[in-house]
Amino acid sequence: MPRLMSVALTTDQVLDRSKTVTRRAGWTALSVGDRVTLCRKVMGRRAGEPLDRIVTVDVVSVRRERLDTVTAEDVAAEGFPDMTPEQFVDFFCAAHPAIGPADLVTRIEWSYPTDEVEER
Repeated sequence: MPRLMSVALTTDQVLDRSKTVTRRAGWTALSVGDRVTLCRKVMGRRAGEPLDRIVTVDVVSVRRERLDTVTAEDVAAEGFPDMTPEQFVDFFCAAHPAIGPADLVTRIEWSYPTDEVEER
């Protein structure tokens, strides 16, 4: 069964398929070929609140890198084509207060299914 990943901050980018890369503080056990189900919210749901699965994707690349080495191309792949790398790092750090620009994060790249109906 695929792991669940919240995309609460980038749901629109997942829905329009402009997001193909994400950075995470953990996720070090993920491997190329794994499948991940992207959800609106995973943790912090209220009692009885359903899990809203958006789509299951195939992991095509996983690596650890410093957050502040993000490129403009990757910022666009994160779903933010109008942000600079510096703006993205600031955004990421504001959303993840325990992470600083020089910290290692896991860069995860995926592909969307071409023959699967969206899970909704």
